Amino acid sequence: MSTLVDLVWLIPAFPLAGALILMALGRRLGEPRAGWLATTMMGGSFIATVLVFIGLLGHDGDEREIVVTLFEWVPAGKLAVDIGFLADPLSITMALFVTGVGALIHLYSIGYMHGDEGFSKFFIYLNLFAFSMLMLVLGDNLLLTFLGWEGVGACSYLLISFWFGDEANASAGKKAFVTNRVGDWGFLVAMFLAFLTFGSLQYGEIFFDLEQNGVAASTASAIVVLLLVGAAGKSAQFPLHIWLPDAMAGPTPVSALIHAATMVTAGVYLLTRMNPIIAEAHGWVPDLIMWVGLGTALMAATIAVAQNDIKKVLAYSTVSQLGFMFVAVGSGAYVAAIFHMVTHAFFKALLFLGSGSVIHGMDGDQDIRRYGGLARLLPITSMTFVAGWLAIAGVPPFSGFWSKDEILAYAYGENKVLWLLLLITAILTAFYMTRLVLMTFFGPPRWADTEAESTEERPRRHPHESPWTMTVPLVLLAGLAMAAGVLNLPFTSDVHFLGNWLKPSLFGNEGHLSFGGSTQWVLAIVAIIGSLGGVSAGAAVYIRRRIDPARIEHPFLARAWRVDEIVTNFMGGPGRRAFERTTQFDEQVVDGAVNATGTLVRRTGTKLRSSQTGLVRSYALGIAIGAVALLVWFITRSGV
Repeated sequence: MSTLVDLVWLIPAFPLAGALILMALGRRLGEPRAGWLATTMMGGSFIATVLVFIGLLGHDGDEREIVVTLFEWVPAGKLAVDIGFLADPLSITMALFVTGVGALIHLYSIGYMHGDEGFSKFFIYLNLFAFSMLMLVLGDNLLLTFLGWEGVGACSYLLISFWFGDEANASAGKKAFVTNRVGDWGFLVAMFLAFLTFGSLQYGEIFFDLEQNGVAASTASAIVVLLLVGAAGKSAQFPLHIWLPDAMAGPTPVSALIHAATMVTAGVYLLTRMNPIIAEAHGWVPDLIMWVGLGTALMAATIAVAQNDIKKVLAYSTVSQLGFMFVAVGSGAYVAAIFHMVTHAFFKALLFLGSGSVIHGMDGDQDIRRYGGLARLLPITSMTFVAGWLAIAGVPPFSGFWSKDEILAYAYGENKVLWLLLLITAILTAFYMTRLVLMTFFGPPRWADTEAESTEERPRRHPHESPWTMTVPLVLLAGLAMAAGVLNLPFTSDVHFLGNWLKPSLFGNEGHLSFGGSTQWVLAIVAIIGSLGGVSAGAAVYIRRRIDPARIEHPFLARAWRVDEIVTNFMGGPGRRAFERTTQFDEQVVDGAVNATGTLVRRTGTKLRSSQTGLVRSYALGIAIGAVALLVWFITRSGV
């Protein structure tokens, strides 16, 4: 079995090989062969991950942490960093859904990107992104994780702005890139502080030193807060969430791959990986993580209620669901955070790909106000989308109910106000997702407006179902969205599969519920009533029209609490002026001092050079004058 674990290096090698082959032969392969090659490579990566998973199962629980080192990378004094892969329950869990869902998204992209002139280039970026994400989760040290962290950031820029001919797409890519750099600063400084404290960047050595020697709570707190800055940037938490909604400008497979299943979960993964340091931090640090997550989740849920772009609704939904995961991490419920991460990867990838199928069928239109009545014309898309809706709404027995209910239970144990606000967020989730489904698939069709004054004013839409390369991933993801709850059922410890599997990676830091099973049942019933109430409220507003939707879809919410506008106005006004003055100070003071020093030395040298005539008589005269001067100096000093 250990031989199977040794194959861990193949997991990132497959997508890297795919990217390199497509760089060399992509244009020659063309469509669809370039897409099939990239998809095959992702399939190979998934198979390699399954083999490593089987290999880990062959080890006892405490021995499921194996490092496979390929070669020494950075030998620099006390800093020694290897290219090594950590195969443990946490990394392999991440790799399983990254490669599995990633392969389905690659397959979907073959149909979605049909006819695009950058077809082969798109799959180069997809494979590179998958390689970077796998390096992030499999790296056995912080520096290798950071390499993957930066790789997914660069690839996200390339993918979001893939259609860069449109200025909005190019701006969205730059916005994502710059915003993530703020978070990357936090990760980078945390890495410096960790090396200064522990003398190593390797996870195993850091955790061993922590166990043997401990660490000051203030130092641990500083490291975790800096990691939180990095995690907030990558996982779109307030106030660094503003890049993700704009990132919907990219092709829909990009939204599914980056903003549902992989990149945005990197922050949650990083905090979970560093759980031993969180355990040593001051108590206010996990509380900070928890309340940042709650604030982000609630704010994003209210914003999603008033969005009319189908992908923007799902984007703010992603921000909100990531907030749930941060609440779980802050509550010490690391298993619940990973559980929700896995279920979210399934149902949110399904919803994003389903939205892409709708957009494809509606000839590129993304406004849900011009949808309606599509269930009959897009039967596979509609049925699978409904499965994703019920999962994210928290309706049992769909997967989202089990993972979200577990987070709510831990929140109740931490703080009753926290639980209540998170429950309200869950109800809002059910409401706005019901709104999205009803406005898209049910009711009268609004894409064939017969009341328009002329045929020129009528929307020209021809709704049609997507090709099989797009619908097959939808069906598979729908099945996972329905059944993934069995990974971590709450009834007994025997069916707590994910929790038992992740134990070696959590070092005993997993939180425990402080109340009995009867309270859990009551909380579960309240959560079910809440989710069904949100669904019923959505139906009452958007089907029965008992309340005017305009009273709910407030302009303040539609404008995303104006946070983006405030940031944009600041960066374009006072911020820009401050940057210009900083540049001016750098040019005139810092560079000026350096340049002035160089100018002074150059001019002084020029003056002195004129004394170097090359005449021996001049040098002899100088020596004579110097000798006389020395003689006079000695005589005067001796008092003669």
